[in-house]
Amino acid sequence: MGNHSTRHNDKLEQKHIHSATTTNNKVSKSISRSTSSNEIEQNFTTHFLPIDKLSKILAEHSEYEDSVHHGISENVFVKYLFPHYPQLGSRLFKYLLASSQKVSSKYLGTSTFKQEVEKLLSLMNDQIILDTYVKIYCHSYENSNMTPETLKELLMISYQSATESEPNTCPYILETINTVITSCFHGKENLSICYVSNWLSQHCPRVVSGVHKAIVHIFTIAYRYGKKLLSTGELQLRVESVTPVLEKAVFFDKPENLLPLSHVWLLSISLPLTYIQTEDSSPENNMAKTLPISRSPCPSHWTLLYSSDEHGTGANRFLHHVLGYRGPTIVIIKGDNGSNGHATYCICNAVEWRESHLYWGDADSVILELYPTYKIFQKKSKILYLNTGIRGYPYGLRAGDDPRNPIINIDQSFHSINFEGAPHRITSIEVWGCGDRKSRERQLEVKKWQLQEVEKQRVVKLSPNDWLDHPDRYLLELAGRQSYNNASS
Repeated sequence: MGNHSTRHNDKLEQKHIHSATTTNNKVSKSISRSTSSNEIEQNFTTHFLPIDKLSKILAEHSEYEDSVHHGISENVFVKYLFPHYPQLGSRLFKYLLASSQKVSSKYLGTSTFKQEVEKLLSLMNDQIILDTYVKIYCHSYENSNMTPETLKELLMISYQSATESEPNTCPYILETINTVITSCFHGKENLSICYVSNWLSQHCPRVVSGVHKAIVHIFTIAYRYGKKLLSTGELQLRVESVTPVLEKAVFFDKPENLLPLSHVWLLSISLPLTYIQTEDSSPENNMAKTLPISRSPCPSHWTLLYSSDEHGTGANRFLHHVLGYRGPTIVIIKGDNGSNGHATYCICNAVEWRESHLYWGDADSVILELYPTYKIFQKKSKILYLNTGIRGYPYGLRAGDDPRNPIINIDQSFHSINFEGAPHRITSIEVWGCGDRKSRERQLEVKKWQLQEVEKQRVVKLSPNDWLDHPDRYLLELAGRQSYNNASS
């Protein structure tokens, strides 16, 4: 016990004391840890001033409202920090309590609160952050299992934090979340934390990024609002969403056919960052991007390039609206197998589309299924194939690294699709451009130039001698116009 105390004091000496005399005085005044005490060290001072101030305010409220001395109650923690997310606040409080090995206690000591919160804020590795939040939402801290209900809570808070700025919630969110849960659990009642964390890391690697960002924002800024903290609605902190915004076309009579917001959220936490880069991703804004918590990022805008419901079905229609767009694109394919079996597939292409008899695509190319199950099949280079005119090679659109057995195979007419060998009738195809505005503007400029060239070819100036032998002159005479006067006659 004595050796342990000596090592503990030596660490304090090395970290905080610059003078040997001052060190001896402070060590003699330090209070050792007691296993039976509800407070670890009364004189502990945090290195992060916002957390120190926040703990004092919470402790004052806990003493006044819940008669808790030198501690923070769960009621005050949730009421003043997470009034809009009470379930998240309650689970986070229990996790901090369990991490401090004081599960039997009903409140957090101020020093324990400061230490555990600083540990949470110091997390930098994405995988460790994901593991931590899976533990926070674990059904019980005594066993290492998760249930479908707890995963549903985690996914719902992720959706809420990511789409908080949206005025209306998506009517398909529960269906989307249930799809993810079904794919993860496969009918089982519970799974280990390790399995769920690894599955989310593979399929939804940024599922808790927005939640963690919101919590860090709350812990570091809340003290600025004084003793009220975030207890009132007008003081509630809002973390700006980075979920891509859909630029819906005004010509649609059935806007519900467009990509649902819940699918946009699911894709934004799953796909590589190239598909969700913000509008201000220019080099001159790199300095601002180093402080993502203190600023409000501008979400990227996904532009509808092609829709079979509006532009018609066929490879030529697809090529006309998609070729020339030099940014990432997402192709949403909705199919029907004829027995009330609907399915939604997704082909994500990070480079410009082109026709070729060879497979192409970079390392950010992704093939996934959105419904009825959610699964990322492949994420690798050279898995895309598009050919409509090169003879001797298969026609249509394909996706998959095996040319003989592609995961997705769309015929040239764009009327049917084979997904892993199962035939489906295509009900609709949408292509969303995920690049910046310049990508769309350049594509429109090219199309405008092409139309101008076509118009120039239509208007051909003929000399009088050329007109005498022109076929159109004989057609006019056959139609009843025997004489035709031109400007030179």
